[in-house]
Amino acid sequence: MPDAMMMDFPKPRPAGEFTFTTIGYEKGERRATITLNRPEVLNAVNFTMLRELRDAIEDVSWDDDVRVLVVTGAGDRAFCTGADLKEQNDHCLNDPDAYWKWMGAFIEMHEKLRTIGKPTVARLNGIVVGGGNEIHMSCDLAVAADDIHIRQVGAARGSVAAAGATQWLPLIVGDRRAREILMLCEPIPAAKALEWGLVNQVVPRTQLDSAVDVLCAKLIDKLPECMRYTKQQLNYWRETSWHQTIGHAREWLSIHNLAPEVHEGIQAFVEKRPIDHSRYRRGGGSDG
Repeated sequence: MPDAMMMDFPKPRPAGEFTFTTIGYEKGERRATITLNRPEVLNAVNFTMLRELRDAIEDVSWDDDVRVLVVTGAGDRAFCTGADLKEQNDHCLNDPDAYWKWMGAFIEMHEKLRTIGKPTVARLNGIVVGGGNEIHMSCDLAVAADDIHIRQVGAARGSVAAAGATQWLPLIVGDRRAREILMLCEPIPAAKALEWGLVNQVVPRTQLDSAVDVLCAKLIDKLPECMRYTKQQLNYWRETSWHQTIGHAREWLSIHNLAPEVHEGIQAFVEKRPIDHSRYRRGGGSDG
């Protein structure tokens, strides 16, 4: 084949070559670990983190020495609490085009994570909220510390969990339980999450690392091609529901950012006060 036709084939890089600022990235002994590393804001996701996650996940996918990916959060308070609302308030709240671009990065990151071609484990070291739960559900398996909880808050905070949770929760926990999680917006303790099938294993916090190690060892000791195709087939219903709805969700959420409910939800967060539900109970919407 002529040189002009030769493909510059993608190559994995040593983890230390990356200069990430919002995530940690490690590789070794057939395993990679990505750590959401913004503990000062409970590992909330901003645009930079979405891009860095994309790049790290792509590198894991290309690295044939890596057989399993672990995703976790820095510290012991939070795995991830979803989108960084300060960034949303500063850059996206009154700009549907900016939010559309943010959602594009969010969607791309999830696509990379679900189609990475090797098993993924969510190590739930703290609370899992909103978009953090969607990252958790994009992973194949989950091990949780026994003192964490999982929660969707969109309907209570001015948003809709239309980019993962509404598609996947009915598949994972069943329709009625999904409606309870998404409509009541109440914390789901680790024990209930295990009972409902939202996580695979719950252990005392002191045993979290050892439990993840054992699970990873089991996953590493499998045939990689067979594992990849097993994952591809298992993803069918998640991919079907995602791809039939995510484009519409991206457009609607971008425009919905102009809605008064979103303004009230984010303003209440910024001002550290409860949401004023009274104006919406009367059906007045923006009229109060």
